[in-house]
Amino acid sequence: MFKAVLLEKNDAGFHAGVSQIDESRLPEGDVLVAVEYSTLNYKDALAITNTGPVVRNWPMVPGIDGAGTILESNHPDWRVGEGFILNGWGVGETHWGCLAERARLKGDWLVPLPAWFTTRQAMAIGTAGYTAMLSVMALQDHFARKGTKHDDGEVLVTGATGGVGSVAIALLAKMGYRVVASTGKASEADYLRTLGAQAVIDRAELGTPGKPLQKERWIGIVDCVGSHTLVNALAQTRYGGAVAACGLTQGGD
Repeated sequence: MFKAVLLEKNDAGFHAGVSQIDESRLPEGDVLVAVEYSTLNYKDALAITNTGPVVRNWPMVPGIDGAGTILESNHPDWRVGEGFILNGWGVGETHWGCLAERARLKGDWLVPLPAWFTTRQAMAIGTAGYTAMLSVMALQDHFARKGTKHDDGEVLVTGATGGVGSVAIALLAKMGYRVVASTGKASEADYLRTLGAQAVIDRAELGTPGKPLQKERWIGIVDCVGSHTLVNALAQTRYGGAVAACGLTQGGD
């Protein structure tokens, strides 16, 4: 038996809670793992509160990422006792996820835990940090091809106080870019500046319908919001600029 967050939906309605579950109920997979740490992502929150069409199969254990140790393995690449990291692959949506003490997964989904990381450190970075780094790397690749320099202009980060936005600001600032943070939380402006943002703007400046073409401003953007915010940010992107769009918290319209 192990503890897990279990989501159930039937004729009686929706229920989310911590349950004791027998290992025999775990779905198919070629590795059994002990999950030591997971992170609570936006997608997990939608699933747990039943406010978004995240879960495809019921009942479901949420948790789209995790890190831990292999307990049993029928996969040629994994041995008992090895550390792993998991992100994505429909886990927490179509396959039971990692907000649990145990999970049965496919070995092909896992990546080895680097020797210099603990499982806690890996999940402190988590899906949010991973997404932020991918976004920053995409901008870097584009800047390298275009010959864009750090002091050529500003980089905008929307949804700045969220996990992806916060890490993106810290990374970009450390690399020497002039970062502008967009947020609806004025009380968090000092926090964003401690991360490295040189300026903070109210999300209202970007969050309502705007003109299709606007004054060019941004050499790069990490957008965690979508909807009108992304549209306006695109309209303000400088010629030859780049946008890494990775979120839909405002909507997918």
